[in-house]
Amino acid sequence: MTPLQLSRLIANAAAEKKARGIVRLDIRQKTSIADYFVICEGDTDRQVRAITDSIIEAGKSKGVRPLRIAGYDDGSWVVLDYASVIVHVFLPGERSYYDLESLWKGPAKADAAAGNGSKKTPAKERGRPARKPAGATRRRIRSY
Repeated sequence: MTPLQLSRLIANAAAEKKARGIVRLDIRQKTSIADYFVICEGDTDRQVRAITDSIIEAGKSKGVRPLRIAGYDDGSWVVLDYASVIVHVFLPGERSYYDLESLWKGPAKADAAAGNGSKKTPAKERGRPARKPAGATRRRIRSY
């Protein structure tokens, strides 16, 4: 099963348990830890566990098991590691606090143009005058 197929299977299994805000992020160009993130949320810790159970069962039916499961007992943020796909099942407050979608999405065009993450235009492009070379200079003293 390809990582894309697995991410679709996981998203569909989460949808069957009424998970909200299901997002599949393609992170292949950003990191080597995985190919996809699947992020979703449940309204209560019981629903988060039910979504997680549904995802695990759907994977087992296709012969795929997670390498690790973290956070299941607490139920506020469960992480399933399928190597090429990492699944995050959140409670709404946890999801908005960690905001993984913003963290892993691509840079905005204005940010990419600046090159350093700043939205300001770099000094060279703003037309600032070039600095005078360092050396002995004559200072003018103003008196009032």
